Amino acid sequence: MKFGGSSVSSAARMREVADLILSFPEETPVVVLSAMGKTTNNLLLAGEKAVSCGAPKASEINELAVIKELHLRTIDELGLDSSIVSGFLDELEQLLKGVAMMKELTLRTRDYLVSFGECMSTRIFAAYLNKLGKKARQYDAFDLGFITTDDFTNADILEATYPAVAKRLHGDWIDDPAIPIVTGFLGKGWKSCAVTTLGRGGSDLTATTIGKALGLREIQVWKDVDGVLTCDPNIYANAVPVPYLTFDEAAELAYFGAQVLHPQSMRPAREGGIPVRVKNSYNRHAPGTVITKTRDMRKSILTSIVLKSNITMLDIVSTRMLGQYGFLAKVFSIFEDLGISVDSVATSEVSISLTLDPSKLWSRELIQQELDHVVEELEKIAVVHLLQHRSIISLIGNVQRSSLILEKAFNVLRRNGVNVQMISQGASKVNISLVVNDSEAKQCVQALHSAFFENGFLSEVEEADLAQNGVPVLVSSNGAINGN
Repeated sequence: MKFGGSSVSSAARMREVADLILSFPEETPVVVLSAMGKTTNNLLLAGEKAVSCGAPKASEINELAVIKELHLRTIDELGLDSSIVSGFLDELEQLLKGVAMMKELTLRTRDYLVSFGECMSTRIFAAYLNKLGKKARQYDAFDLGFITTDDFTNADILEATYPAVAKRLHGDWIDDPAIPIVTGFLGKGWKSCAVTTLGRGGSDLTATTIGKALGLREIQVWKDVDGVLTCDPNIYANAVPVPYLTFDEAAELAYFGAQVLHPQSMRPAREGGIPVRVKNSYNRHAPGTVITKTRDMRKSILTSIVLKSNITMLDIVSTRMLGQYGFLAKVFSIFEDLGISVDSVATSEVSISLTLDPSKLWSRELIQQELDHVVEELEKIAVVHLLQHRSIISLIGNVQRSSLILEKAFNVLRRNGVNVQMISQGASKVNISLVVNDSEAKQCVQALHSAFFENGFLSEVEEADLAQNGVPVLVSSNGAINGN
């Protein structure tokens, strides 16, 4: 059971999560926690301020005060001893003074800095469960057996992690049974032996890794939404939960901007064949979304609509005409050299349209100098048009119905006066991506959601399918379909 930052953001929320865990007395879950609320962001901001403020003022950084106040207040409200976190808070202050003195925040130090959030939240929660009489044991993932690459801020879990984690947790359970409370998001570099982080949202990856290592029956990811939704509810309030997803669909949703799941987090669960259930810790009775290897797609058309805004699009046309071998290779080697990730691609022999991932690094966006440099390099081999303020609308759905999805989508966009500037279908075939102007994007998502999910579209499709198969169709006055 993995709980995100908003699920454990205060003493009240921790009580709720403890009650939720205790409401399944027959289960002995492994619990993975993120840092409390906005603690990770505050730690990063504190580190950045420390670089420029000078050592004497490091202890006066506002974000440090916020972090101290939140954790000490939570401990007080839960009736626990402040010594649980006081050592960490003192060490955190010393670390920020060191950063201020060196006037430097390396990626390695940044990972160590943000690890304080999870280390404190898990200790508070484990102590609270023990106080309630439910035996719990806290684990730091970097001591539990999470072995990673040394790519600080975005490390990958290595295969040696699975047997190491299984051995430690099984051994401790046999010796002295207790609910494990594990830090999400963290690992240990295999060469450096330093603390690493798994990238933004990496606590989901911690949970699925433990699930695979132990061969568990189910992995539950508890969020602040009722599962994976048909679109972002902030864009369109009529979004509803999707009851079932495949791992392929979940991966595409995650990569193209749905904030519910981490793009890499599905991999261990897929490999282990373990279902992932996305639930709402604020609404525990909502059924949520179950993600599995396969699902019945017979009645499924469109699963979800995802919007990724503020992307950059490049139209690249070769300066030589047909038969220029190696053109694609040259284009992509330029992106590789500059370390810039490409989202979607549409290509012919002499031209390529592609979009760039706006969050090349999870802490900031692409900067203009990098874009100018890309264009400069590409112009040595091609004519380049740089188009900014674009959005990708990704339609995640049934591969067998892609023509139907496209037909419906383009009809909707035509009626709304929107021209699609690029279209791309991924190799997994579950994702069709359309590029439009930023200014039109939210209106497009609302119109598409209304057309696919609200206006009887599925009934129309079922009716057409039955008729195509030679089945007489009766449509009742309430729109229900009866095929005999």
